[in-house]
Amino acid sequence: MLRTLSSYFLRTLREDPADAEVASHKLLVRAGYIRRTAPGVYTWLPLGLRVLRKVEDIVREEMDRMGGHEVHFPALLPAEPYKATHRWDDYGPTLFTLKDRKDGDYLLAPTHEEMFTLLVKDMYSSYKDLPLTLYQIQTKYRDEARPRAGLIRGREFVMKDAYSFDVDDAGLDASYQAERDAYERIFHRLGLEYVIVSAMSGAMGGSRSEEFLHPSDIGEDTYVCSAGGYAANAEAVTTPVPDALPMDGIPEAQVLPTPDSPTIESLVNLANELHPRADRPWHAGDTLKNVVVTLTHPGGDKELLVIGVPGDRGVDMKRVEAAVAPAEVDMASAEDLATHPELVAGYIGPQAIGPNSPLRTVDEDGAIGGSVRYLLDPRIVDGTTWITGANKIDHHVFYLTKGRDFDGDGTIEAAEVCEGDPAPDGSGPLHLARGIEIGHIFQLGRKYAQALGLTVLDENGKARTVTMGSYGIGVSRVMAALAEANHDDQGLAWPANIAPFDVHVLATGKGDEVFDAAASIAATLDELGFDVLYDDRRKVSAGVKFADAELVGIPVALVVGRGLADGKVEIRLRASGDKVEVPVAEAVDTVRRLHASLLVGE
Repeated sequence: MLRTLSSYFLRTLREDPADAEVASHKLLVRAGYIRRTAPGVYTWLPLGLRVLRKVEDIVREEMDRMGGHEVHFPALLPAEPYKATHRWDDYGPTLFTLKDRKDGDYLLAPTHEEMFTLLVKDMYSSYKDLPLTLYQIQTKYRDEARPRAGLIRGREFVMKDAYSFDVDDAGLDASYQAERDAYERIFHRLGLEYVIVSAMSGAMGGSRSEEFLHPSDIGEDTYVCSAGGYAANAEAVTTPVPDALPMDGIPEAQVLPTPDSPTIESLVNLANELHPRADRPWHAGDTLKNVVVTLTHPGGDKELLVIGVPGDRGVDMKRVEAAVAPAEVDMASAEDLATHPELVAGYIGPQAIGPNSPLRTVDEDGAIGGSVRYLLDPRIVDGTTWITGANKIDHHVFYLTKGRDFDGDGTIEAAEVCEGDPAPDGSGPLHLARGIEIGHIFQLGRKYAQALGLTVLDENGKARTVTMGSYGIGVSRVMAALAEANHDDQGLAWPANIAPFDVHVLATGKGDEVFDAAASIAATLDELGFDVLYDDRRKVSAGVKFADAELVGIPVALVVGRGLADGKVEIRLRASGDKVEVPVAEAVDTVRRLHASLLVGE
């Protein structure tokens, strides 16, 4: 149906919203697609809903094409299934919870694995019913501590989640591949660049896990790739472990004064000045940095953890979070350190922590206590020597040797991944980039089926636990990623496949003949099946109309203005900026041809 701008529910803004940090957030608000309701929560306006529905339609078509069956669960769910799988606790404070008038526990669903599992359990009982893929497009809720970037990290968001159900692992592999192929078709049709990287499963659980990332400088995910084909989210990168080194000839560890050197840089400078080594200068990689974090485990119990990494690297908190999930991680505060006086801020050394501490205890059941747990970067192998804290202000210990003078309670992938690090598979040095997560697929295995009792009878009449896969696309986040990828200084420039309208007709004159011609062309395009937005506002200047058209970002604009006196109209392509004047009689056919050239096929 033809829409006229004079009656359309749309108001554009000339100034960026105060809370907007990234281009997609600024432009989606200014162009009248969304409005902020609360931090991380947005109202969808007519333009925004039109784009969102077109993204959903492409996702839905490809899910149906690969054999999925669409269902729709409520967002408000009872707590019992999530307690059975322990995710009621595992999600921690990111879970929105509430009680009904009868004091029953409920939640606003962050994902629906439990409900899909129970639905299949309720309806299917034989191996003949499988394989099966169910999906929904639903609103989800997560109480993000720091919602940001508009639709990219919100507390309410639209997601497509799908789940496959198979009798065996071979079936799961086939379902996983079918879903992976469908994702590639979806993002191709959306015109959205993507890379596929290995990833962590996190609170979802499971084994194989891959993310679809849209490369973007404003992305929250760091990913790596090598010339040899390795690609992974930085959280999933594993460190090649070097061989242990011989300890013969290593000097004895000695505590030396290092006044005013609480940082790695100051320590290295002072070590080279006061305590130089004979073979080469000390550098940051010779120091052992011990970082204290606080873990909050499901249920609320807190634990201090010390992480040892080479001093030429920082600790990547997202890698720490992935390694210790479902616990939540924060940097330890001064109050946290005060509970362990053996931890001297700026001078923490292994001698006072982990298995090296005189405070370490082991009870008759094997439970370890007393000292703070100590985990080491995998590069810190036996025979490596370090300068590190001596647990005394203005003092460090030199030549402290792993395996001789100290050990850890285990290893942890917590150090930041750096440009040029070796790929874990030996395929060359790593290159770092940033991306927006737009999809994530998991092989869940039998975690949820076992917890909720989902079995089917096999061909021999024996009960078999079903194996599952989980596949998500952030539909509203995809819209934000498309806005990030398709804009300029003037506004949005939507791909034709998902634009809110196909053609924007503008009447940019004052005489009736301009508006009559524009209305006639708009009506003809509408009759031919184009979605048309007609700017019929009579008391708005041509400059304002052009600015609004560029801001809203419809791919093809047809301008009826001063050229009409010569029997011509102007057609503009928003993304390229190309313009062409054509006779009025050729306008519709030209629009049809140009718009067809912009569409991305399947």
